[in-house]
Amino acid sequence: MHTLTRGAPSCLYEPQGVAGVSFAAHFRGDAQKSPFKTPHIGARAGPCTGTKQNKDRPYQGPDREQQGVLMGLFILRRTGVMVLTALCLTFVVFFLTNLYPNLEKLAKTQGNFRMSEEAVQSWLESNGYAQPMLSKYGQWLGVVPGWTFEVDDGIKGRCFNGTVSAEEAAQAPRLCGILQGDWGYSTVFKEDVSGIIAVRLGNTGYLMFWVLVLMVPSALIVGVLAGMREGSPLDRSLSTFSILTTATPEYVSGVIFIAVLASSKFGISPILYEWGWIESKTLFKGTATSAMKDPNFSNFFLPVLTISLYGMGYIARMTRASMTEVMAAQYIRTARLKGVSFHNIVLKHALRNALIAPFTVIMLQFPWLLNGVVIVETLFNYKGFGWVLVSAAGNNDIELLLAVSVVSVIVVLVTQLISDIGYVYLNPRIRIS
Repeated sequence: MHTLTRGAPSCLYEPQGVAGVSFAAHFRGDAQKSPFKTPHIGARAGPCTGTKQNKDRPYQGPDREQQGVLMGLFILRRTGVMVLTALCLTFVVFFLTNLYPNLEKLAKTQGNFRMSEEAVQSWLESNGYAQPMLSKYGQWLGVVPGWTFEVDDGIKGRCFNGTVSAEEAAQAPRLCGILQGDWGYSTVFKEDVSGIIAVRLGNTGYLMFWVLVLMVPSALIVGVLAGMREGSPLDRSLSTFSILTTATPEYVSGVIFIAVLASSKFGISPILYEWGWIESKTLFKGTATSAMKDPNFSNFFLPVLTISLYGMGYIARMTRASMTEVMAAQYIRTARLKGVSFHNIVLKHALRNALIAPFTVIMLQFPWLLNGVVIVETLFNYKGFGWVLVSAAGNNDIELLLAVSVVSVIVVLVTQLISDIGYVYLNPRIRIS
């Protein structure tokens, strides 16, 4: 009897067209009364047998060309949803950052903290902050012409810096927003936001690369070793290690590493220095400021290790759970009964299926690594993307804070899309309809 699945041909819903056997009716001798057809010896018993579209072979799902079309449509739908989600999230952030208390604080920061209410309102009007919220959002996005404001010595506007003449203002572009590549001007760093984001995002990207190099293989190895033999002493030891690394916050492990490995008075560094095993007084440096220009093992390993240990436990636990489930599957038991060695069972049969679930978890680490390293970057004085986020929020730098939010939203949505596509390719049981 055939089981109807999603995407099955419609002919399976017609009992008289199914090549099955009504065994009860057959043994009673009234097979003609059965709505099912009794196949001859050697007949093909696949679904839709004898139909025009499946005359020679049973239905096997969409071919490669159809799967490619379905995947393309899936990506287009997800891209449309991603654009709408990005617009909604950026508008929420824009609305919150452009509330009047924030704008008042910005005006007093740029002007004078003793400014009167009338002076604050005048500053906001002359700098384009007193417009309606939707108009400001459209200008920031780049779909509405930028604002202009006449002053005594010329014209100020969003699409040009400073005060210019009327002729220069007329020649300036009308649209200047995110879509045009104009990310604004930082009121704290006194430079273009795009340059700040590019430099700090590059620093964090370099840190993320080495964190993934250390974290992902280590977590997969720990998870696979723990899940191969559920309940063994090795499983208990590695599971305890994974729970401890996940339960220890980064600021705790970071402080411990600095005290033990980067202190000239405490930890193992003074002992190694007295024995002559290291030339400097500390084994590692407690700050990663020099790693932004000249990264090396001594000034860059501690922040990488701190972040890796925290993320390693979660991936290892997911890998262990997936490996345990796979090792208890029926086909693994069949392979054992046939005498296949345990080494071949793990590497050739269990490992690939066990790594499907951790793939999604690994992809979700990218957004966390981008924004979740704030504590580590602050602790080790590493001026990356998280450090910029703290600086922008603490100093009420609206343009820079909006740019950080845009990058964060894009990274989250893109990694989720890649995760869904990769999951479809890794798991052959998944079909796109």
